[in-house]
Amino acid sequence: MTVASATTPKRKSFRSLSLEGKRVLVRVDYNVPLDKATGQVTDDARLRASLPTLRYLREKKAKIILIAHLGRPKGTVNPKYTLKNVAPALSKLIGAPVAFAEDCVGPKAAEAVAKLNPGDIVLLENLRYHPEEEKNDVDFAKKLASLADLFVQEAFGAVHRAHASTSAIASLLPAAAGDLLDKELSFLGTVKSNPVRPYVALVGGAKVSDKIGIVDTFINQVDTLFIGGAMAYTFLKAQGKEVGDSLLEAEQVEFCKGVLAKAQARNVNVVLPLDHVVVQEIDKPEAAKTTTDANVPAGWKGVDVGPKTVEAIKPAIASAKTIFWNGPAGIFEMEPYSKGTMAIAHAIADAATKGATAVVGGGDSVAAVAKAGVSDKMTFISTGGGASMEFLEGKDLPGVKALPEG
Repeated sequence: MTVASATTPKRKSFRSLSLEGKRVLVRVDYNVPLDKATGQVTDDARLRASLPTLRYLREKKAKIILIAHLGRPKGTVNPKYTLKNVAPALSKLIGAPVAFAEDCVGPKAAEAVAKLNPGDIVLLENLRYHPEEEKNDVDFAKKLASLADLFVQEAFGAVHRAHASTSAIASLLPAAAGDLLDKELSFLGTVKSNPVRPYVALVGGAKVSDKIGIVDTFINQVDTLFIGGAMAYTFLKAQGKEVGDSLLEAEQVEFCKGVLAKAQARNVNVVLPLDHVVVQEIDKPEAAKTTTDANVPAGWKGVDVGPKTVEAIKPAIASAKTIFWNGPAGIFEMEPYSKGTMAIAHAIADAATKGATAVVGGGDSVAAVAKAGVSDKMTFISTGGGASMEFLEGKDLPGVKALPEG
């Protein structure tokens, strides 16, 4: 798919650049989960997403310099957030050596880059070890730019942040979008501006306050909106339901009432949980029970949607032509509380195999479809949860806006 959003002009592709022998600085999103004990990469999806761009650069004999962040080291060197173990994981995937430099600027970075031959790859250390990165510091961006001849933006998961490696640097070197960024903007742009109807959005997660913008946006766009996860309890409270000890944002109840009123006025079908899997203590799943209706009894807390809820949303998913999913329906990481999320994942996958465009955005949702074993059935899996949300809300993404139009 190559259709970009009507409100986001297509960005210049790196494939239009003269690459042979050039030092190409590629901003990738390698903010990947690591095993706490070994430091090894436990989910390489973001590494794999960058492979088409890296393979093309190698084919064109470019000298490839990768820059990325990992976690939130808050501007200081912290071994917990080193990218050192990412290099061998990437090397295994791409089938070629990946060197590692212990800094992203300064003598160590310059020395590592100087050793590159055409087709070689080096990964530089965590950008966020330097506080200037998150401050969008131009001088820091100049240090990064001094390492290269060209800049390629490939980190969709970071383009909603105005940082030195996403925003400032794009004006210092000839810049362009990588394959992944182009693909993200194409799929999300179509969902945003030209969805085939019926259009169903499923939003979950812990807090309404984290999803205010996207929920408000969806009410003006979709035909059916399913709200699950812990944020559903604030919506249920707005309907006058009992939520027991479930997570509740009392200050968001009025907002939820407003959303439900807008939905009714626009004839948008809002599906909220009709039943729940509830527990008194999350670490005691053996005592879990399923409610008979949408109310959660006092002293209990919701941890997943129940079977009635799954059956209520299935018809809308099955008839949808466009589906967007961000946020699980419960604490799916714990097996006893994963049934609702897994059932939704399989329902979306079934719809996708029958022709629906199914787009998944957000780390938890991506992990959920992987756990369900249906990742390969989804039309598109976005690598950036926050970025995809802000894009669909119509916000400017600084890292995209900084790139030249193509």
